[in-house]
Amino acid sequence: MTSRPHGIPAPASYSHWVRQVFARMQPQRDDLVSLFESSVSEPLDLLSKLVGDSFGESITPHYESAFASGNPHVIAMLAREYGVAREQVLTTTGATGALSLVYRALLRPGDRLLVESPGFDLFGLLARACGFEADSFARTGPRFTIDPAAVERALTPATRLVVLSNLHNPSGFMVPEETLRELGAIADRHGIYVIVDEVYAPYAGEAVKPAVTLGISPRVISINSLTKIYGLSTLRCGWIVADAEVMEPIRTLNREVEFAISKLSHAVAARILENPAPYRERTAAIVDRARPFIDAYHARWLDEGLVEGELPPHGCIAFPRLVGIEDTRDFADWLADERGVIVAPGAYFGAPGHVRIGFGIDAARLELGLEIMTGAMHSYRDARTRAGETGMIS
Repeated sequence: MTSRPHGIPAPASYSHWVRQVFARMQPQRDDLVSLFESSVSEPLDLLSKLVGDSFGESITPHYESAFASGNPHVIAMLAREYGVAREQVLTTTGATGALSLVYRALLRPGDRLLVESPGFDLFGLLARACGFEADSFARTGPRFTIDPAAVERALTPATRLVVLSNLHNPSGFMVPEETLRELGAIADRHGIYVIVDEVYAPYAGEAVKPAVTLGISPRVISINSLTKIYGLSTLRCGWIVADAEVMEPIRTLNREVEFAISKLSHAVAARILENPAPYRERTAAIVDRARPFIDAYHARWLDEGLVEGELPPHGCIAFPRLVGIEDTRDFADWLADERGVIVAPGAYFGAPGHVRIGFGIDAARLELGLEIMTGAMHSYRDARTRAGETGMIS
C-alpha cells in the first residue's frame, strides 16, 4: 500500500511533512538514513569545547546583552566581513526571524510578494502568516536560472518585495552576479525591494559575494545565518544586511516587537565568528568526502534513466527530477516507510516530480542511502507500472 492512507490529506508544508515522517518512523526503527538534511551535522565536538572554554572557569567577554541592538561582537564582525557600517547590520533569531522582520517592516496591507519557484515554501507561507499574499516567478532550465525580464513581467502594481535564494534552495545552483545586477536595476525602476536569502552562499566560497556588497542597489537586502555552512541551527543566529536607510524601519520594528534574541547563543555565535576556520574546514571535509559518492550515483542514475538534471558544483544539496515517478511525495513516504531512507519531496518546493537530496552527511551513511534509493526507484517505478497506475504499491 502507499504510505499515506486514502482520505488522509498530505501535510500542507515541508516542515509539517518532516515532522510527520519522523513522528511516524522514529518509534519503529533506528536505522533511518536521512538524505533530506539541508546542512552538515551539528559540530558537537567543536561546540562542546567552545562552550566549555567560554563558560568554564570564567565567562567570555562576548557574553553581552543582545537586547538593545544585538550582540555587539557579532555585529562588528559581520560589518567587517560584509564591508559595511554597523548601522547596516541587524542580528535576528535565525534567517526565518530575519525574513519575518523584513516582511512586517516593509510591507503594508494589500502589498504582495513575488517569490521564486521552485523555492523554499516558507518564503510564501511566512508571508501569508504575516497577512500578505505571494505570487511566483519561475526558475527554469537544468540550472534553475532566473530570467530578469520574466521577473519584471511578473510584477504587479501591488508587488513590494521579490524574494530569492542564492545558492538556490532546493537545487543548489548559483545566481550569476549579472542577474543580481539586473534584479537590482528592476528594484530601482519599480521602487520595490529584493531579498536575497544567502544561507547557502558560503558553500560557494569566493564564487558568491553577498548581494549587498556588490553595490548594485540600496534596495537589495541580504539575509544569512549560521545554520547551513556551520550546521548550527541550534544557535538561532541570523542577520540582515541592508542600506542604512532601508534598515531604519526594520530596526524600528525590531525595537518595538522583538525580545527573542538569545544572549547566550549569540555570545557563542560571536566566539565562532571570531575563529570560523575550524568549523568551515570541518564542513569542507564532510562535503569533500561526500561529493564523489553523489557524483557517482547521479551519473549512474542518468545512465539507468532514473533521473534528469544536473548536479550543482557547490553546496550539499541536489534536486534531480525522477523519471517515471510524478508523485514524489508519495514516493518519499513509501521510501521512508519501506526502505528507511528519507528524501524531501519536490512538491513542497513547487516541483512535484523532483526530490531534494542532502548529501552533507557521513560518507558511509550516504553511500548506503544512495544505494538503497537506487533500488527503490527501480522497484517503485516497476510496481506502479504493473499496477496500472492505481497507486497500490506492495
